[in-house]
Amino acid sequence: MTQQVPQVPPTETALTGVRNFRDVGGLPTTDGRRTAFGRLYRSGHLAHATAEDAAFLSGLGLHTVFDFRNSADHRLDGYDIELAGVRNVSIPLSDPADGAEFWRLVRDGNIEQLRSILANGKGTERMLHMYRATIVDRTAEHSRVLHALAEDSVPALMHCAAGKDRAGLSIAVSLLAVGVEREAIEADYLKSNDPHRRYKVKRTDMSETGMSPEVMELLNPLFGAQSSYLAAAFTAIDETWGSTDRYLSEGLNISPATRERLRERLLDQG
Repeated sequence: MTQQVPQVPPTETALTGVRNFRDVGGLPTTDGRRTAFGRLYRSGHLAHATAEDAAFLSGLGLHTVFDFRNSADHRLDGYDIELAGVRNVSIPLSDPADGAEFWRLVRDGNIEQLRSILANGKGTERMLHMYRATIVDRTAEHSRVLHALAEDSVPALMHCAAGKDRAGLSIAVSLLAVGVEREAIEADYLKSNDPHRRYKVKRTDMSETGMSPEVMELLNPLFGAQSSYLAAAFTAIDETWGSTDRYLSEGLNISPATRERLRERLLDQG
């Protein structure tokens, strides 16, 4: 008698041209439930997806792909491939003019310039500020995402460039809305550090000098996931609104009925 092999959720599916893909299912909520598999996915951008990647993604039954990149990201990496029958929604979570010179130096700067903008904790502090600001200043965008999920957008895939920061925060907000524990949100977030998931750093000088150990160490705060970054976002919620519930209701205008619809769409109903 042939033994049935259990269906393993595609949490570790390796895609050739898409980094950092995973299913955000199986995460515990504060009331003892779990997020359902096959409802919410996250990844890096889809601009370099291969035909095989596209076939896999098309097989997920996606309704909507949320792209949180801005126009500068599109110029750098390109637009997402089109997936038949899937709605693409662009919701930039950063201004291309904000930090344009900074990111130019990240790509083109020599070691002295990189030290000037990143050494002595400057890179980490920039990321902490970005996480706080994205929570406080991008309430309209996050509200739009949650309302879309509650209405008709599931199954959904959320991505930015690396699938770590802007997508990571949008995933975190979505998970908070359905009651996922903060520790579980952090554990999923930190998976972006896995070697096969990390965004491939691109610099004008890709030589041994341009990609030296010191250069990579300076760049690491920008391209790595750190617990302190997500903690800064959670602290911004607590300090600005006092609680997650008030953040959702007052900051994002999410009604109890909308939160219930989100639970119905994103949580395991078994």
